[in-house]
Amino acid sequence: MTAVPNILAIAGSDPSGGAGVQADLKSIAACGGYGMAAITALTAQSTQGVSGVHVPPASFLREQLDALAADIRIDAVKIGMLGTAEIVAVVADWLRGLDTRPPVVLDPVMITTSGDRLIDAEAERALHDLLSLADVVTPNLPELAVLTGVAAIGSWTDALAQAAALARSHGVLVLAKGGHLDGPACPDALVGPDGLIAEYSDARIETTATHGTGCSLSAALATLRAREGGWTWAARLARGWLRDAIASGSELEVGRPGGHGPLHHLAGLWRTGGLPRRDAELDAWWEDIAPLRAGIDDVWFVRALADGSLDRDDFAHYLAQDSLYLRTYARVLSRAAELAPTLEEQAFWAASAHSCLETELSLHRARLDDAPADAPATPSAETMAYLDHLQATAAAGDHAVLVAAVLPCFWLYQDIGARLAAANRPGHPYADWLEMYASDAFDLATREAIRWTQEHARVADDARLARMRTAFDVSARHELAFFAQRRDAVAREQSRAGAVAG
Repeated sequence: MTAVPNILAIAGSDPSGGAGVQADLKSIAACGGYGMAAITALTAQSTQGVSGVHVPPASFLREQLDALAADIRIDAVKIGMLGTAEIVAVVADWLRGLDTRPPVVLDPVMITTSGDRLIDAEAERALHDLLSLADVVTPNLPELAVLTGVAAIGSWTDALAQAAALARSHGVLVLAKGGHLDGPACPDALVGPDGLIAEYSDARIETTATHGTGCSLSAALATLRAREGGWTWAARLARGWLRDAIASGSELEVGRPGGHGPLHHLAGLWRTGGLPRRDAELDAWWEDIAPLRAGIDDVWFVRALADGSLDRDDFAHYLAQDSLYLRTYARVLSRAAELAPTLEEQAFWAASAHSCLETELSLHRARLDDAPADAPATPSAETMAYLDHLQATAAAGDHAVLVAAVLPCFWLYQDIGARLAAANRPGHPYADWLEMYASDAFDLATREAIRWTQEHARVADDARLARMRTAFDVSARHELAFFAQRRDAVAREQSRAGAVAG
């Protein structure tokens, strides 16, 4: 969307500010939307639990909803605590009566993190009628069990099966959440009527700052769907934002010990000034160059290198060009170190430059000692084009754009190396080279390069982000051209250069 999306939260109120519409409005703002709220219930609660619930007349909720719909464009709706069957019916009837129904995220609030039940049995049954009006449902595991009629869900496999059953029975997407499971991992998955769409898993964050996680995630999901236009990436961005808000919850001092404290909804915004957005996520960049990555896998050089059939002279040509490339690449990495804004990042890029010269070039030189006498001593057209791009980017002096330009040399080599390592075998003629690019050290360096570039992308303004993405894409295309170059083409080029010189 070009305009700021208007997001309506239909939910209960939490006077402590950690859950309900208070959390919804913070989440919507943090994710780049304008938040509105129609109150379904008033609660007496704190970080220690819920002590009372008051549900205003359902007719008054309808007045709130009608007033908003008559005046304001609604780009997405998040539905949370509804309280009673009558309230559920009012919301369902209102949604059916809209001329154009916006995307709807339903968080079926039944059971809080602390275990309190927030709606009665009749309302639970009524929720099933509302499910078919939603696009995505976001139950926690106890709620998923209630909605699918099972006693309990004890494993992630069971959770995925129940999510798929719920998706099929109501024709919706289900964002299954594994936070209630035991273990070090915290998986989530987007599941549709036809099965798994996307799965996410990260290490569990050890914290008690979990009050309002479901409310916050669903509000963020609705907002990011309105901004990004698709559920898969909206879920990924919402999940990433939520994890940061949970991890930052310890920065707040809300509530007495023993309870569940709130998330820090605005931590990322306060820290970086950036909003969650697909075009600033490096996973999206990687996803977008999938055809190019497939093209690299299909290059004659890579296929022959994998099965060990690569001609010795062709490999020597490649190493000679790579050696020429890496000498300049090391200087470009040194420039990235000079421009880096922190000592920690300076140290990383400087160490990477050193690694180019001391580790990779030493291996190249050892191989090139046995190279044929006619191995190229000057850069090929492909090598020169790549180096011209990197040097021009370095000369421009924008650190964020420069690290985006150097990243494909890390990431694509690591990606290719991991697959080539799987093809490695005793006696493979190029085993040492394959091992280098599939090593733990290179994997760690690649992850660090991604981490630093990702940090810069998330805080970049639109113009800088566009330059970063262009630099990344151009470098990726040069990587493909570099792998695809042929020794005979370089020989012809050098012969023509010699003729001109003569």
